[in-house]
Amino acid sequence: MAKTMSERTPRNLIIGIAMTLLGGVLWGMNATVSKLLMADYHVSPLWIACVRELGAGAIFVICSAVMTPKQFVGIVRDRKSYPRLLAIALICVLLVQVSYLFAIDWTNSGTATVLQSLNLLFVLGFVCIRGRRLPGRREAVGVALAFVGTVLIATGGNLSTLKLPLIGLIWGLVDAASTAAMSIMPTKLIAKWGNFTVNGIAFLISGIVLLPVVRPWVTAPQLDWAGIGLMTFTVVGGTFGAFWLFMAGVMRVGSMRATMLGTSEPVMATVSAVAWTGEVFTSTDLAGFAMILIMVFLVR
Repeated sequence: MAKTMSERTPRNLIIGIAMTLLGGVLWGMNATVSKLLMADYHVSPLWIACVRELGAGAIFVICSAVMTPKQFVGIVRDRKSYPRLLAIALICVLLVQVSYLFAIDWTNSGTATVLQSLNLLFVLGFVCIRGRRLPGRREAVGVALAFVGTVLIATGGNLSTLKLPLIGLIWGLVDAASTAAMSIMPTKLIAKWGNFTVNGIAFLISGIVLLPVVRPWVTAPQLDWAGIGLMTFTVVGGTFGAFWLFMAGVMRVGSMRATMLGTSEPVMATVSAVAWTGEVFTSTDLAGFAMILIMVFLVR
């Protein structure tokens, strides 16, 4: 059982910080690994999404059945949870995964991951509408920085043209919106049935929905041993491992600290994009990235 804030010891805090940082690093690396699969092996974004959702979902479900069997059996019997589980699977898993991969495919791993950080603006909008209030001063500054940062990334500083493909920018914004939904929609079910259980079933449903569209057994790409290694990482380390570590860290450090520590994700995605794919970012790109990351610390 997760410790409350008053019960969090310094040792647990250090462990939580390490887990959260490592989860963000793995997810950032996963973005660049996905880009390598799409660029070097011509793997479809939908194929990657389908395979890694089924693979990670199976691991989540096995962990749930072994570690929390009562919760696993309970959610299967709770038919009232089925509609919400389906909505979570379609919006918080399928749409997040597909939009993120298409954003990476059309742009690059660093840019797509930074655009994903705009999810906080959608969460802020939801909170303000529900609370019938306007954004505070810090929040307003964060919104302004995020807007300017996004414009800089999209235009390269030249407002008369788009530097990014418009479809890549749109997929990035769709990813941000669906990622925001992921932080809101599953909370009640996770509180009742547990993280492994809810996410395992949601991942499996999402992968199954994609099966008739993708038909991964027919459209499987030609992968050498290096490609198989990349695909294995994106399922085990980059999806299951990253998500498990990050959520386990959140339970120890709290959501506010986790949001700050989560900036390791776009930083790692940018660094790995430069190191592994030869991506070149201009000073305008980096300024836009910095503005969006500062927004993360202001909007909380």
